[in-house]
Amino acid sequence: MNKIKTAIIGGTGYTGVELLRLLHEHPQAEVVAVTSREFFGQRVDSVFASLLGQCELIFSKPDDAVLNTCDVVFFATPHGVAMENAGAFIEKGIKVIDLGADFRIDDVLEWERWYGQAHTQPKLLAKAVYGLPEVFRTQIKKARLVANPGCYPTAILLALKPLLDKKIIDLSTIIADCKSGVSGAGRGTNQATLLCEASESLKAYGVGGHRHYPEIMQQLNVIANSPVRLTFVPHLVPMIRGMQASVYVDLLDPEADVHSLFNTTYENEKFVIMLTAGNYPETRNVRSSNFCQIGLQKIPNSNKLVVLSVVDNLVKGASGQAIQNMNLMFGMDETLGLEKIGLLP
Repeated sequence: MNKIKTAIIGGTGYTGVELLRLLHEHPQAEVVAVTSREFFGQRVDSVFASLLGQCELIFSKPDDAVLNTCDVVFFATPHGVAMENAGAFIEKGIKVIDLGADFRIDDVLEWERWYGQAHTQPKLLAKAVYGLPEVFRTQIKKARLVANPGCYPTAILLALKPLLDKKIIDLSTIIADCKSGVSGAGRGTNQATLLCEASESLKAYGVGGHRHYPEIMQQLNVIANSPVRLTFVPHLVPMIRGMQASVYVDLLDPEADVHSLFNTTYENEKFVIMLTAGNYPETRNVRSSNFCQIGLQKIPNSNKLVVLSVVDNLVKGASGQAIQNMNLMFGMDETLGLEKIGLLP
């Protein structure tokens, strides 16, 4: 089998370099182009020294002809970029995986309200498949265009899927209290994520409305096949990688065997690891890996259940999941190139 030729558009952010790191060890994929207008003509390893001796690519422009020779193109770009360029690749038979937000929300007006600009490709949007393999695996396998989920949605949706599938919780009282490392804000200069600003502090943000909220709500309603109400509060914590979603739900039956339910739901999912009763996940346990770890705790003398879900926001929450989607789109084992365990310490 010939290797899958891949290209990364917008290869100078954290998700772009994470794609490079992961694809470098993928046995059936080869990166043939990485684009950057800012660093055009420079060697990739001159910008990312971690790739010295591993990558001889030179940054090209997004309109370089080599991109048209690819089998799949990853967009690791700000919102608004993929929607204007994805269609041309798809028309050439090239598959597209967008790590941004351009195709995550089905409702055009809703997307425009949250992202503050016009969505110019509603017909393309209608063809996009939401790329959460544990929920939409069958659709992803047939997709030409995949909208890679956001990091918060990934952690929250995996935490809630078993409960929504079996309809055993009150759908009107769900709370997701989430914490993310600063890499989730991207590589661009931002005062709020400077070392002196973020260190030794914890703060909530986007409490009145975060851009991942409509994406989460859309998929919760799809999985539950019923209207869901969610309170979602994200927080910034002083670490580089990692994300934890602490999800609070009310069980309709306080005696429900939730551990068995979760274990059954995820027993064949390679990248979702259920912890045994009394054990709780830590972000460090999934650092640099494509795994999600989930722990459960019932609150005594109540119907309250706490679901704790952790992911690496740059891997399962972004680039690793994108490669998992690529594997599915090309009929390969979805674990290829993604089986490395987390880094400790």
